[in-house]
Amino acid sequence: MSKEKTLRKREGFEGQRLIVIPKKIISEFLVKDQVTRQVYITDIGYYPKAMFHYAERLHGISQHIIIYCIEGYGWIEINKKRIGISPSQFIAIPANTPHKYGADEKNPWSIYWAHFKGENAAFIADLIIKNSTNYKPELTFSEDRIRLFDDIYYNLENGYGDDTLRYVNMIFYHFLSSMIYEDKFNREKKAITPDVVDAVIKLMQDSIQKTITLAEMAAFSKLSVTHFSSLFRKKTGHSPIEYFNHLKIQKACQYLSFTKMTVKELAFEVGIDDQYYFSRMFTRLMGIAPTEYRKRNIGHSPASS
Repeated sequence: MSKEKTLRKREGFEGQRLIVIPKKIISEFLVKDQVTRQVYITDIGYYPKAMFHYAERLHGISQHIIIYCIEGYGWIEINKKRIGISPSQFIAIPANTPHKYGADEKNPWSIYWAHFKGENAAFIADLIIKNSTNYKPELTFSEDRIRLFDDIYYNLENGYGDDTLRYVNMIFYHFLSSMIYEDKFNREKKAITPDVVDAVIKLMQDSIQKTITLAEMAAFSKLSVTHFSSLFRKKTGHSPIEYFNHLKIQKACQYLSFTKMTVKELAFEVGIDDQYYFSRMFTRLMGIAPTEYRKRNIGHSPASS
């Protein structure tokens, strides 16, 4: 790992993997390319059973750091607070933040790690920390997440072509999102009962042709209108009615692209009797009138071929 003040283990770890992107590649491509300049890896590696692994950086480093512990134990000291790290925990260390970390002496951690920078890197690091407790989100072990890391590493081992650098850093975005939004990443693997908001969204999807009031949604969820609305907005960022309208317009876009329905007909199909009200809503949300939307997309419509 780069720029470490102290390393108690210098000869490496059996089975370790490590890639440091050359500074020339970073300065001449990664910081300039439209895709990679948003978020890009500078260092990446895997340390299995990293006995005596230790790093101390009195002033931090210019990159943000993530460390994903898959087995064993370790610790991190940040903001003068020492925190134990267990399997399936994920550490995030913001750039320029003094810190120390190391492996447990009896049962050392096995870790996947990366350093990253970019125009959006600070925002993403803040998002990780905001969604976690004491810099260490809990994660369910996922083979799919490890495959993302392996794909990044495999491609970087084969060189630094432009397409390779774009590809691996786009995957890295996915790798980060799998940690920040684990519930969405593992959606198909969870055999759990949907929560209240998910259940109401499913109701909306099944009721596109109807009108559902806020009171009816709250009653379906068995919550007060105020409590339900608060939960819904917290999870989706939108009010329930606004979200339902988005789903209706999404369906309307499909009708406009794939059928020859009139605006009046498709408005009725999404549960809106007044075609003029529908047109105003469509224009407000899509920034374009329904008829103009159809003209722009007619080349992609099976109905027009």
